[in-house]
Amino acid sequence: MNPEQLRRLLKKVKAGSLDIEEALNQLKLLPYEDIDFAKLNHHRSLRKGFPEVVLCQGKTVEQVVKIIEHLLPSASTILATKASPEVFEAVQKLTPKAHYHPSPKLIVIGNKVAASSKEFILVVTAGTADIPVAEEAAVTAEAMGNRVERLYDVGVAGLHRLLDHKKKLFEAKVIIAIAGMEGALASIISGMVDKPVIAVPTSVGYGASFQGLAALLGMLNTCAPGIAVVNIDNGFGAGYLASLISRSGKKR
Repeated sequence: MNPEQLRRLLKKVKAGSLDIEEALNQLKLLPYEDIDFAKLNHHRSLRKGFPEVVLCQGKTVEQVVKIIEHLLPSASTILATKASPEVFEAVQKLTPKAHYHPSPKLIVIGNKVAASSKEFILVVTAGTADIPVAEEAAVTAEAMGNRVERLYDVGVAGLHRLLDHKKKLFEAKVIIAIAGMEGALASIISGMVDKPVIAVPTSVGYGASFQGLAALLGMLNTCAPGIAVVNIDNGFGAGYLASLISRSGKKR
């Protein structure tokens, strides 16, 4: 939408011939900014409730910095995933609001959104080695304004560790279950609770785990109902989906 089109749209709103909700609907699918190597989707927050997220993997440091520089004026919160310390160092020079989470390699820019609801997303891991993926999920959900609680290293090799936290499992609004090896944790949890479970297979495991493929197939083949499965090591996708589920039915 060019400036003239925007002026006409605003004129219709002021004249009362177009209500604000319809004007927003017209804006949702419109502008992006072409910066040669990337086309930045500034209106994604109108459609999805959260700004465009930057995947740093496969991009140069210079490209990441330029993308973030162009997103800053229109986005109150920016996430940059799979970011190396080198990328963070360059981004921090651009904005002091950048904060780095080294375990999930995640950059968060902007003020943390306060979670006003008592409802929470619970992030559960089978083992300690799954924590980097879990933290990517947890920090993503927190950046999107959710209260998040963590329950780590409670996998099926010692099921009593999980059962000791039944109250927390029952109270959560959405549960993210993260496991490598055979990926059984998600099935166990989903068989216990009456809420959505998002399963995240991780690449943690020995030879026959095939870098997470065994866990992925195990989660996809579960007989426990109510499980959605994201890709291997995709903590970001799980945190984002959990946030969408958590706020469904609420006014934005």
